[in-house]
Amino acid sequence: MCGIVGYVGGQSAQDVVVAGLKRLEYRGYDSAGVAVLADGGLAAAKKAGKLVNLEKELKDRPLPAGRTGIGHTRWATHGAPTDANAHPHLDNAGRVAVVHNGIIENFAALRSELTGRGHALESETDTEVVAHLLAEAFSAGGDLADAMRQVCRRLEGAFTLVAVHADQPDVVVGARRNSPLVVGVGQGEWFLASDVAAFIAHTRSAIELGQDQVVELSREGVTVTGFDGRPADVREYHVDWDASAAEKGGYASFMLKEIADQPQAVADTLLGRVDGEGLLHLDEVRIPAAELREVDKVVIVACGTAFHAGMIAKYAIEHWTRLPCETELASEFRYRDPILDQRTLVVAISQSGETMDTLMALRHAREQGAKVLAICNTNGSTIPRESDAVLYTHAGPEVAVASTKAFLTQLVACYLVALYLGQVRGTKWGDEIRTVVRQLADVPREVDRVLETMEPVRALARSLAHHGTVLFVGRHVGYPVALEGALKLKELAYMHAEGFAAGELKHGPIALIEEGLPVVVIVPSPRGRSVLHDKIVSNIQEIRARGAHTIVVAEEGDEAVVPYADHLITVPATPTLLQPLVATVPLQVFACELATARGNEVDQPRNLAKSVTVE
Repeated sequence: MCGIVGYVGGQSAQDVVVAGLKRLEYRGYDSAGVAVLADGGLAAAKKAGKLVNLEKELKDRPLPAGRTGIGHTRWATHGAPTDANAHPHLDNAGRVAVVHNGIIENFAALRSELTGRGHALESETDTEVVAHLLAEAFSAGGDLADAMRQVCRRLEGAFTLVAVHADQPDVVVGARRNSPLVVGVGQGEWFLASDVAAFIAHTRSAIELGQDQVVELSREGVTVTGFDGRPADVREYHVDWDASAAEKGGYASFMLKEIADQPQAVADTLLGRVDGEGLLHLDEVRIPAAELREVDKVVIVACGTAFHAGMIAKYAIEHWTRLPCETELASEFRYRDPILDQRTLVVAISQSGETMDTLMALRHAREQGAKVLAICNTNGSTIPRESDAVLYTHAGPEVAVASTKAFLTQLVACYLVALYLGQVRGTKWGDEIRTVVRQLADVPREVDRVLETMEPVRALARSLAHHGTVLFVGRHVGYPVALEGALKLKELAYMHAEGFAAGELKHGPIALIEEGLPVVVIVPSPRGRSVLHDKIVSNIQEIRARGAHTIVVAEEGDEAVVPYADHLITVPATPTLLQPLVATVPLQVFACELATARGNEVDQPRNLAKSVTVE
């Protein structure tokens, strides 16, 4: 998500920091800022929009020359992308500056506490509370590193924090919990960054920070401790990537990096959504519970990959809320005269928040009096602004055109909406909701497990690169997964691929089955819906009997499918409704590897755009 740079050394801090931020622009952002320690004080500048806006501000109003500084590019979460909400954030005395990645879940309580003690907070962000807390802790005695440790022990959530204080002019302090932060070690200079790309032009010597650690950079060197103040062991390593590869975290493409990012992206989507009793608390969904209880129909509008997420959401919403749910292609929605009224909830799903088909569907829904809830990844974009409520996925920027982590995080957001509707409408008991939330919390670990076992999938993809067609079939939530698998192959490999509901094979598509044709089958859990499982095993036998090459995606321990799978891809056992979160990942890897084997550019497929702003 956001980009962070910190510097202590002999060069111009402003120049080093701004250059580092430029190398982090690939991460996506909507504002930028920098703070420099100089002449016994602290000076800062920040601007909404692209980095060029900040550079113009610095040219028009130069900061004093300093050798210590921090900088930030912000991907908005709490508060719109404005100058006031941009980082760094300062305390009221202007002596402390802090930049932050992640989400501080208990910031509302901390903010109330600070205002009660007379602090004046000027932004809508969760970050600003940290600047004020650091100022208080520092003034009570000790140094900035002590203050950071005290403050971190009070924070809940996932965060990276980097701060400076005017009273310690040659010190930068950072802290991390569930969010990346790395130290760069140069010749008489030190760097802090959210990614090695920020300092790769200066040094390739780095130190990896662990969980719940505080790092202090000074002229004397680097000191790392735990939040409890005890010295911490650190791992030094050498970065052997070039600057271009560093931006991709060492991966050959952004798409591969974003596939690997998915465990963290799913965890970030879940952050801050559950209260102390284990029930859902969705701050951004500002539609009153009384109005949600009056809803008698849900309509989901989306395009492409987001539409497939919506198809899966339909199963969850109807199962957990007993509300009828329709999933509509946004490009067709307003042209078929849909039946909507004040008791209809329309859910609009868009990664960019600027998808024109979805935006026009949203506007039509509002004209008919329906309430609109947006699921989006981009704070401040048009679709959230024009909706009655929004649930941000917090997936971070997705550079590759073909969506991967956006899909998984949209799914998680859809599940949260479905559970929330069940909660406010009383169709799900509290213990039932807590059970599903715990299952969702396990998903990042399960996706990690899937990613660790993908080498056979890559080898399979390479072996099939010469084929002209691949078919995908599935039942229940496996059907939209099949559609998504086929779409990824179309987008990336430029080959014919189709997804079908497995039960529809006998109604026509089985005529396509021929000797050697690769057919990917998504198998539901035998535990949750045994009748579905038995039927799809029969489908696999039908396909294999006609000479097709069966590629079966099934959960671990499902022995019933083994005799009929020419190639078996196992995924962790997961509740039926949540299985798409693990079953989709091998299909992403498969498509990416097959496209690479065909010599295609996976990050920028031909004829496609990341944000489709035309109808």
